[in-house]
Amino acid sequence: MTGFEAFWSQGDAITRGVAILLLAMSISAWVVIFWKGWLLRRVHIDLQRAVPAFWAAPSLESGREQLAAFDREEVLKPLLDAALTVPPTGTLEAKGHADSQLTRRLRDALHAVLGQLQFGQVLLASIGSTAPFIGLFGTVWGIYHALLSISAAGSITIEKVSGPVGESLVMTAAGLAVAIPAVLAYNVFGKRVAASEAELEGFAHDLREMIVDTAS
Repeated sequence: MTGFEAFWSQGDAITRGVAILLLAMSISAWVVIFWKGWLLRRVHIDLQRAVPAFWAAPSLESGREQLAAFDREEVLKPLLDAALTVPPTGTLEAKGHADSQLTRRLRDALHAVLGQLQFGQVLLASIGSTAPFIGLFGTVWGIYHALLSISAAGSITIEKVSGPVGESLVMTAAGLAVAIPAVLAYNVFGKRVAASEAELEGFAHDLREMIVDTAS
């Protein structure tokens, strides 16, 4: 019987539940890590290609076509659509100054795009901050359960204690193994999202200035 099989067979429902929870957290973290890594890489490439292509276009319609060709994740197109949207007449939005309307629409579109880019960050942060404590709880509970079982057997020796206690300590290591990749990924993705946010804000600012200058 391997160490894991012994740990699983000797553990109670709580110990097994903690192990299953850590496994689920690990799978969730790695799914988000691979997905966000792929997504943010595509967004970075799209921004480097789409923004220069848009500004090199002779007209807004041609620029829209360039965004449709290069903006695969559609992080720039919502900004252009928001800038060109005409608010319905008779609404409070339509009564505001044109510059203020434009700023509001671009801000709302930018927030929506950033929400798309930041999706999954909360999960990574939660896993990275809670997994070590969940693993520690599993260790403490496993040791407690093992000591109760040994005490019920009527004899306590170092040989009987060291095995179950050592197997329970694996839970702490499992918690750290789940948390460390999540924390590292959260930091790396946070930096990439911030870089993309700066690019998007610059595009939104330049787009606003162009539309305001054209309208004036």
